[in-house]
Amino acid sequence: MNDYSSPMTVFDRRLVRSRRDRAASGFADYEFLFDESAASLVERLQCVRRSFCHALDLGCHTGTAGRLAASVKGIERLVSCDLSRPLVVQAGDLAVVADEEALPFADESFDLILSNLSLHWVNDLPGALIQIKRALRPDGFFIASMLGGDTLKELRHCLFEAELEISGGAAPRLSPLTTLSDAGQLLRRAGFALPVADVETITVTYADMVRLMKDLRGMGETSALLSRPRRPLGRAVLLEAARRYAELYAEPDGRLPATFQILHLAGWAPDPRIATFADGSRPAMVYPTALTTSETNGNG
Repeated sequence: MNDYSSPMTVFDRRLVRSRRDRAASGFADYEFLFDESAASLVERLQCVRRSFCHALDLGCHTGTAGRLAASVKGIERLVSCDLSRPLVVQAGDLAVVADEEALPFADESFDLILSNLSLHWVNDLPGALIQIKRALRPDGFFIASMLGGDTLKELRHCLFEAELEISGGAAPRLSPLTTLSDAGQLLRRAGFALPVADVETITVTYADMVRLMKDLRGMGETSALLSRPRRPLGRAVLLEAARRYAELYAEPDGRLPATFQILHLAGWAPDPRIATFADGSRPAMVYPTALTTSETNGNG
């Protein structure tokens, strides 16, 4: 179990912003993972039997999740918020450039806050969840997706083993990510009522490892570790990693699978007027009880 009592600075948030800024102009060519995750998130949101007037799309990128939610939930005012100005201006009219770690919104501003594949870059996730709860009105709803710990497990393994063999040591090259059990505990610690966390696995296949790494750059999702090595991986390490990837993981047709583990989080802002959250009159969430797996072909 991770210790979340004292937040550490793991990610370089300026680099996260810079990489999103660079990805913005061509993001439409690489947002397939965000689109699929947004559709899954909004499908879950549709299971909540109520509408929401004022909503925040937090870490919105180009706003796909917010637009889908607005179309099915009767949202009257949707605020789109992201670190990256070039991305958020593509999201909608009410666009705010802001950091998930320091929300600029007053307490009890929104009925709904949703976030699609952004919170895994937050250093102080417990603190961010507390801020999100404060920004919700009583009985407001929070729903999010974020990358989980098994994401890119094939690439992690091959890069680590290749660098260890070629260089005699291996540095962290990919970001650490939250586990499902930690996500559920964090929702409870932040004070959400009826917290729910579940997992979905999306497998994307590629012609080769280079195409996968190109997609990660196009998404703005390459590593932003503060302690990342300043020296890039050498050609020999990359070639060895690619060889291992093909040898260990290639499917019968020769394509290479890349795992993206999506954690889904949901919870309600407590309302002191509601005596119990277990009565039958409350809106209910319907969540899958088992792992859901889907497969997608990437740009490669």
